[in-house]
Amino acid sequence: MTRVRIDLFSSLDGYTAAPDPSADNPMGEDWGPLTAAYAATRTFRQKVFGHTSGAGTTGVDDSYAAAFFTGVGAEIMGAAMFGLHTYPDDPDWKGWWGDKPPFGCPVYVLTHSAPLPSIAMDGGTTFHFRSGAIEDVLAEATTAAGGLDVRVGGGVRTARNFLRADVVDDLHVAIAPIVLARGNRVWDDLRGLEHTHHVTTEVAESGTIHVNFTR
Repeated sequence: MTRVRIDLFSSLDGYTAAPDPSADNPMGEDWGPLTAAYAATRTFRQKVFGHTSGAGTTGVDDSYAAAFFTGVGAEIMGAAMFGLHTYPDDPDWKGWWGDKPPFGCPVYVLTHSAPLPSIAMDGGTTFHFRSGAIEDVLAEATTAAGGLDVRVGGGVRTARNFLRADVVDDLHVAIAPIVLARGNRVWDDLRGLEHTHHVTTEVAESGTIHVNFTR
């Protein structure tokens, strides 16, 4: 049965990175320290950077990184995560991830610029651009997932829209042991999430606190 899932990163004070993307820093200035433990894992280095040496951390952080890439049949993301806001007039722009994005499935990009032609990439990723209601895009993604899960990849505003719509079955938040004091708030308007989902926590060797909301 298809489940809708989200993975987010947060600081101890409840912020994710601010939306200040650039060509050299597409996810914002604070994204590096916020995701350092994740990026250091063996799974991330293999799946995203194509490293085959086996280098990288194992343990709790790596188990969550492996789960991130498992069982996903379709992805949904916002326009900023694809990069449309940064390169709105570049007809050749195909996203931040190079010629072989790490998704390997249909990806639905939510944007007011739709309709736009779909973009097929190496490795099985095809970007589709949609401007409809999130429920309609989710229904399309669920069909495309073929019984696997639908992951709402972000950014945080897109993720929070799906959480407020009460369509998310699994939320994983990796809380890094840092204080940002700036950025986008993760938890605003999500009061009571612990009453609709079962909550578990696990602390990794890096000090990252993995919080899971499951129903």
